[in-house]
Amino acid sequence: MRRTRIAPVLYIAPAFIMLALFVYYPLARNIVNGFFEWNPFTLDRKFVSLENYVHLFKDPVFYTVLKNNLLYAFISVVFQVGIALVIAAILEDKVFRKFSAFFRTTFFIPVLTSMTVIGILFSFIYNPEVGLLNSFLKLIGLGEWAKGWLGDPKTAIFAVIAVSQWQSIGYAVMLYVLAIQKIPGELYEAATIDGSGKIRTFFNITVPQVKEMTFVLLIYTVTGSFLVFSEVYVLTGGGPSNSSQVFSTYLYQKAFIDDQPGYASAIANVILGITLIFYFLQNKFLKTGEE
Repeated sequence: MRRTRIAPVLYIAPAFIMLALFVYYPLARNIVNGFFEWNPFTLDRKFVSLENYVHLFKDPVFYTVLKNNLLYAFISVVFQVGIALVIAAILEDKVFRKFSAFFRTTFFIPVLTSMTVIGILFSFIYNPEVGLLNSFLKLIGLGEWAKGWLGDPKTAIFAVIAVSQWQSIGYAVMLYVLAIQKIPGELYEAATIDGSGKIRTFFNITVPQVKEMTFVLLIYTVTGSFLVFSEVYVLTGGGPSNSSQVFSTYLYQKAFIDDQPGYASAIANVILGITLIFYFLQNKFLKTGEE
């Protein structure tokens, strides 16, 4: 009897140990570090209480960073949840199903491509002199719209977000395709018999039936938007003049360039708090997540 009770514990113990060592302990340690300041070369720690947080909320760059991450999250939800669902529904429609495999592969290829490679590719595309984007705008008579997309503080963050959506939307499309394929075909047959059009069928059957996947993608997309690093670091490094700075790149700058690990820990704790707030709000208002 005792062996029967101990066996399940032994099976899950390695997973709990790994989580404790590599997730929960670093998380707790970082929360504590947010109340200290120290020199990373001497490790002389000084307790500063809430000074790091007070300084953070008075820092004008913090509000630029917060605005950029919120913008990132909003646009990512529109593309990786809204538009991805529409694309998935089109690919699973009877008319396009013959070509569905080709388009699924096409959409998913950017997901498999290294962000470093994508960054170099889009650096050429956004190049103000010989870039494909400006050349195309000039070709169609919109030369006045041409600019240095990554060098202009007004457009840098939007240029980076566009790259991120181009790479990530295929992953969301594939998840929605899998969710749509699990919907019983009888529901669509009944809708067709009742004379329901494609748009009405989409909103009355497809959208409610993929609610669980939508919940998962909302969490994944919003959380990812507040943890985004590679795209910004490779394309702009947070510039020009911090205009494309996001939480992760600002944290990296404070921790490893400005040698302020305590301040960086405070930034990390703010990121944790914001993502937890978004998770609980989504869980409450969507009333889903059981599956």
